[in-house]
Amino acid sequence: MIFYVGLNPFIGQLILYFRNLIRLINNYQTLILLIYSYLMILFKENFKWGVFLRQLIILALIGLAAQLIDGSLGMAYGVTSTSLLLLLGISPAIASASVHMAEVVTTAASGISHIRFGNTDKQVVYKLIIPGSIGAFIGAFFLGSIPGDIIKPYVSFFLLILGFYVIYRFMFIKFHPSQQQSKKILGKKHFVPLGFIAGFFDSVGGGGWGPIATPVLLTSNQMEPRKVIGSVDTSEFVIAVSSTLGFLLTLGWEQIHLQWVVALMIGGIIAAPIAAWLVKIIPVNLLGTLVGGIIIMTNIRTLLGVFDASPTIYVYTYLVLAILWLAALVHVIMKRRKML
Repeated sequence: MIFYVGLNPFIGQLILYFRNLIRLINNYQTLILLIYSYLMILFKENFKWGVFLRQLIILALIGLAAQLIDGSLGMAYGVTSTSLLLLLGISPAIASASVHMAEVVTTAASGISHIRFGNTDKQVVYKLIIPGSIGAFIGAFFLGSIPGDIIKPYVSFFLLILGFYVIYRFMFIKFHPSQQQSKKILGKKHFVPLGFIAGFFDSVGGGGWGPIATPVLLTSNQMEPRKVIGSVDTSEFVIAVSSTLGFLLTLGWEQIHLQWVVALMIGGIIAAPIAAWLVKIIPVNLLGTLVGGIIIMTNIRTLLGVFDASPTIYVYTYLVLAILWLAALVHVIMKRRKML
C-alpha cells in the first residue's frame, strides 16, 4: 500500500483496481484450468467431448466477462456476449435467444446484488419494465422470423453503432460520484418510448437495453450514476423473460442449445456480486470506453467479411480503429484526472 502513497489519487485507485481484478481473474483461471484438466483426462478417449467442453468453458468465460462489464456499467452484457457468439459463427436469432435465456438468471442475480448494495430506484424500475417487456417480445418475434444469413450483417452493424455510441457517451459524460444530474425529470411519457425502443433493440441486437436506457437516464434524470446502473440492471430481468418467451414461440426449444445457456449463466452468476461491488469504486468512464472498443473490434470483422475485403483492408481498418480507440482512452484518462 505504501507504494501508492505518492501517486495521483486516480492513478493509485486505477492500479489498485486492476491489481485486485487481475487477482480475481487469476483465481477463476486456476479453478477453471483444474476443472478443465480433470474433464480432459476423464473424456480423453472421446475427441468430440474435448471440443464440447472447450466450447462450454469459453462460453462460461464470455458470460463471466460480460456480466462483470454489465454489472459495472449498467450495459453491454448482451452486446458483448452476442458479438462474441456471432464471431463463433452462431446465427443472430440463436445467439440472441441464448443470451436472453441466460440473462433470465444472470439479471436476477445482478438485480438482487444491486438491491442489497442500495443501487436501485424502485420507481424507475417499475416505469421501465412494462414498455420494455412489450418491446422485447415484439423484437424477439421480428428477429426469429428472419433467416440468420440475411439479418447477421445488419445485427453486426447495429452492434457496431452501439460500440461507437458507448464510447461517445463515456467520453463526454462526467461520471463523478458527487455530481448532480440534470434537474429535468423524466415523466411517464418519456419512460414508455424509452423502455419500448430499448427493449425492441435489445432483442433484435442481442443487447441494447443498457446501452440505450442507461445513457438517457444518466443525462436526463436526477439520479446518482450507481442508481441508474442498478435500476437498469434490475429491470432487465423482466426484459430478458419477455424476450425469451418471444424467441421460444418463434424458434422453439429444439433450436436452443441449453448447454450454451447454462455455461453463460454460470459465468454471469459468479460475476454478478463482484460487479455490484465494483460499481462503487471502478472508473466508469475508462471501462465504458474499453468495452465500446471491444464491441467495435469484434463486429467490424463481420461487416468486412460481407464486403469480401482484402487482407490489406482488414489490416488498415483495424490499425485506424486501434489508434482512434487508444486516443479515446487517453482522452478519458486525462479528463478523469482533471475531475479529481
